[in-house]
Amino acid sequence: MTQQLQPLRVVQLSDCHLFADTQGKLLGLNTQFSLDKVLELIRGEQPSPDLILATGDLSQDASFESYQRLEQALSGFPAPVYWLEGNHDKPAPMLQALDCHRERISPCVLEIGNWTIIMLDSTIPGEVPGDLFDEDLKFLDDALANARGEHLMVCLHHHPVPMECAWLDTQVVGSAEQFFAVIDRHPRVRAIIWGHVHQEYDDLRNGVRLLAVPSTCVQFKPKSEDFAVDDSNPGYRWLDLYPDGRIDTAVSRVEGITFEVDFSVKGY
Repeated sequence: MTQQLQPLRVVQLSDCHLFADTQGKLLGLNTQFSLDKVLELIRGEQPSPDLILATGDLSQDASFESYQRLEQALSGFPAPVYWLEGNHDKPAPMLQALDCHRERISPCVLEIGNWTIIMLDSTIPGEVPGDLFDEDLKFLDDALANARGEHLMVCLHHHPVPMECAWLDTQVVGSAEQFFAVIDRHPRVRAIIWGHVHQEYDDLRNGVRLLAVPSTCVQFKPKSEDFAVDDSNPGYRWLDLYPDGRIDTAVSRVEGITFEVDFSVKGY
């Protein structure tokens, strides 16, 4: 493995909720339009990322066309893309559209520089909440134990810790306690990142950074009791993974554009 000299620049985008029809809307917002604006922002801010992580709910209607468009859009970046399935995604059309990326679809492991990145599938077929089953936890444990990197990062779609958002926290990873028991056995883990929650989150647990990313479309209102949409703009997260295990990260959001969201809708 080549010794890493500079930080790895990672771009995380999530929860695009694309439709087969480019005019498709989620809560009144055209998700293709908002994604295009986020990708434009990324191209301006991240001309040469080392890695792109697409962390689930890539499609709203699980259509082949939506996955194909996203794959084509991200192929314009000079970086490999790794993919997670979210609860709105379906494996068959996703695998068909991303056929040339099969080795980069969760569950999978990436060795890059001084880092190992592990992609987990936290979905339950046909359900909204997340979980990690025995085989998933074994995959994680084995991947962490066998990782060549000095520093490890774990990625999944669902949140493994509560967001203090009552309606959303019914969808937390069901086996979170077992998940963290595995994590705690491996002191090289530096970060856990996820999507699904459509909001920014940054915390520490036992020295491990816990990070969530905004959606590229509609944002959920933080710390809300019932389903609620926030007025924050779409965005993405960048991470610098340093050779010594340090992490710099921030969220960047689209500015200067009014996004028409239907705040009256009470579910998605």
